[in-house]
Amino acid sequence: MARMTKRKGTMKAFPSLLLLMVFVIPLIEATSYSAQSTITEAEAYACMGYDKSRKQTEEEALTNAKRKAVEFVSTYIKSETRVKDFQLEKDLIEAYANATVKVIQEMEKSWYRDPSSGDCFKLKIKAEVLPDEKAMTKIAREKGSADDPSAPLNVQVWTDKKEYGKGEKIKIYVKGNKPFYARVAYKDAQGKILQLLPNLFRKDNYFNGGVVYELPSGTDRFELEVTPPFGEEEIIVYAGTNPLGEIDLKASGSIYEVKTKQQDIGIKTRAVKIRPKEGAPGSGASEFFEGKATLKTR
Repeated sequence: MARMTKRKGTMKAFPSLLLLMVFVIPLIEATSYSAQSTITEAEAYACMGYDKSRKQTEEEALTNAKRKAVEFVSTYIKSETRVKDFQLEKDLIEAYANATVKVIQEMEKSWYRDPSSGDCFKLKIKAEVLPDEKAMTKIAREKGSADDPSAPLNVQVWTDKKEYGKGEKIKIYVKGNKPFYARVAYKDAQGKILQLLPNLFRKDNYFNGGVVYELPSGTDRFELEVTPPFGEEEIIVYAGTNPLGEIDLKASGSIYEVKTKQQDIGIKTRAVKIRPKEGAPGSGASEFFEGKATLKTR
């Protein structure tokens, strides 16, 4: 595990972002996992008529809302990528055509009486639209979209080594292809999760695109020192183009201990604050990215 040790001596105001040259600091990417998606809100309704039960009507409304979420996100992705790369746009639209939808929150739901259609059910959801994973992997590999600001949000996370011995210090690096908000967490070999960023001394969680950020650095008052128990550990990044949802935290030295159950961290974080794009009417969308890098301590 990585023990959080306080930095000794006088604190210096180092820049919180570093433009790193490969020939100065060799960066070794750890084994990684990532998932891209887009979060939006969708509203739909369905009416009973003469041949549907209330349950069937509610299910139809949900199906309609999911369909509308996919349609909106496909249009959003097309508008974001059209100017830069026609082929990239085409491949992304195909990936979203085979998307799956997860309901993050049922925001509103109610039955009402329509004079012409009878009893109807109205539903508004916050939905996460996940494009076809294989298609997105192919796009990243063939199109080099990991650094393309016109592509969906992609955040790379890595450490300076794949394995660390007792007493060694861990350095984490994060880079996005466009501006993003992020939560950076550390899961140790025992399953305990700590939030490294934002922390008690670096509360800003907004990052510029195309820049490599180092953690810990700047006003962070801790170091990641390897101590027992040893094993496989993870750096997890939750990122979005809009501010992220809140989770339950407890101050632990210079950082936070995550009190939210592990299975709920991603769900609560995805409760992003959806804001319509400036100058665009109607609903908005937030690109979302969850990625992790694994490392071993010994």
